[in-house]
Amino acid sequence: MTGGLPDWLPIREQWRGRSPYGAPQLPVAVRLNTNENSYPLPDEVALAIEKAVAAVVRDLNRYPDRDAVALREDLAGYLGYGLAAGNVWAANGSNEILQQLLQVFGGPGRVALGFTPAYSMHPLIAAGTGTGWVDGHRGAGFTLSADLVREQVAQHRPDVLFLCSPNNPTGTALEPDALLAALATAPGMVVVDEAYAEFRRPGTPTAIGLLPGHRRLVVTRTMSKAFAFAGGRLGYLAADPAVVDAVQLVRLPYHLSALTQAAARAALAHAATLLSTVDAIKEQRDRIVAELRAMGLTAADSDANFVLFGQFPDQRAVWQALLDRQVLVRDVGIPGWLRVTAGNPAETDAFLTALREVLP
Repeated sequence: MTGGLPDWLPIREQWRGRSPYGAPQLPVAVRLNTNENSYPLPDEVALAIEKAVAAVVRDLNRYPDRDAVALREDLAGYLGYGLAAGNVWAANGSNEILQQLLQVFGGPGRVALGFTPAYSMHPLIAAGTGTGWVDGHRGAGFTLSADLVREQVAQHRPDVLFLCSPNNPTGTALEPDALLAALATAPGMVVVDEAYAEFRRPGTPTAIGLLPGHRRLVVTRTMSKAFAFAGGRLGYLAADPAVVDAVQLVRLPYHLSALTQAAARAALAHAATLLSTVDAIKEQRDRIVAELRAMGLTAADSDANFVLFGQFPDQRAVWQALLDRQVLVRDVGIPGWLRVTAGNPAETDAFLTALREVLP
C-alpha cells in the first residue's frame, strides 16, 4: 500500500504517495479555514437565482450554450475596463480556468514558475497537465520584489508564470513594479491570480488595467469569495481575445451546465447586493490583524479576506488547541504560521477568544 492506494493499481508514478488536495471539512461551530464568505445569500438574490434556474430546468434535455456567451457578456460588464465577451472565458471555478491555461500553454516539455508560498493548487494542476514546475522564492516577510521576479524569470525562462494578488496564503498584494517586471521579462504567459481582488485595500490596483498592450497577460477571478458563490463553482479569466480562443481548444464540450450559467447570471445581476458584505468582511479582517498584533503575534497586512499569523514554535499544536475549542483555522504547511478567514463579527469574537485561551 502506497499513499492510501494499493500497489497493484497502475497509476502514474508521480502520484504514488500523494494525497488529494483539500482543507479539512469538520463539524465545528466556527469554520474559518477555507476563505469562504460567511454571509449567506440575501433572500432577494436567492429568489432570483431560484427563478433563473427554474426557467431553464425544463430545457435540460438540451445542451447548454457551449460558449456561455451571455454569461461572458455579463462578466465583462461587471469587470469594466472596456472589456467585451471576447475578452472573458468562464469555467467551473478558477481551478478549471487554471487547468485549461496549463493545458494549452503548458504541458510536457514546458515549465511553469510560481513564487511560494502561494496557492498550493498551482503546482498540483501543473503536475496534472504534465507541466514542469519550479518553486520560486520570496523575500523577507513573503515579499516579492521586481528584482526577485527578474532574476528568477531570467534563470528559469518559464512558459507560464504564476503571480497572485492578493497572494494566498499571505494575503499580500503584488507590488506594481513586480508585475511590470514580469510583463517585461517573461517569455511566455503571465497569469495573475486575483481570486480575492474585491477585498483589496484602497489604492491597490488590479492587473486588469494592464491588459491593453500586454497580450500575454491573463487575469483570473472567481465568484466563490466576494460573491458568496462558492457552491456555484464559477471562475473566469480576462485576457486578449486570442488567449480566449486558444483556451477553447482544450475546454470540454458543454463544460458549463445551463444551471450554472443561469445561477451565475442571476448573481451577477445582483452584484451590488452581494458585494455589500465585502466592507463588513474587510472590517473584521483589519480587526483581526490589530488584535493579533496586540497579542504579540505577527500578522501580515492583508488585501484578502484572510490573515496569515504567527510565529509559533509549533503551529500544529495551536491549530489543534483552537479546534478543541470549536474553531477551525488553516494550517497551510508553513512552519510557525496559521491562516484564518475573516468571517462575521461573532466568528471573529469566537476565534479571538479561543486564541487568547490558547496563548501562554
